[in-house]
Amino acid sequence: MSFEYIKMDKDAHKFINTIEEISGTNVYLCYDCGKCSSGCAFMHKMDSTVNQVINYIKMGQKEKVLSANTPWICSSCLTCTVRCPREVDIAAVMEAVREYIIRNEPDRMKQIELTDEMKEKLPNIALVGSFRKKSEL
Repeated sequence: MSFEYIKMDKDAHKFINTIEEISGTNVYLCYDCGKCSSGCAFMHKMDSTVNQVINYIKMGQKEKVLSANTPWICSSCLTCTVRCPREVDIAAVMEAVREYIIRNEPDRMKQIELTDEMKEKLPNIALVGSFRKKSEL
């Protein structure tokens, strides 16, 4: 068995602090129980589980966090936040990651055009979540 040792530099600490500041949440409260991921209705569309993204943030793995599609798939339905036994506001953390990308690395954002057929199949929460994600630069 091999282990990957992670050495956090000042940039990693700055990233963690920025996410915590934007979200108003202490990500270190998470003890990785997985209830957030197990309750997520869109988990099957995400490339990383919700609790994996939280762990990437805690470990300062900025590139893994910013390259994941998980924060963009998150519909901000608050199911994860309600299920969290440590009361971590996970939806706010996902929103903070989106805001971080919009503020600091807008080139990472990809927009797709939805066909009328795709729009008809979207659940209502996707529409509500989409409005919550809209912001002006």
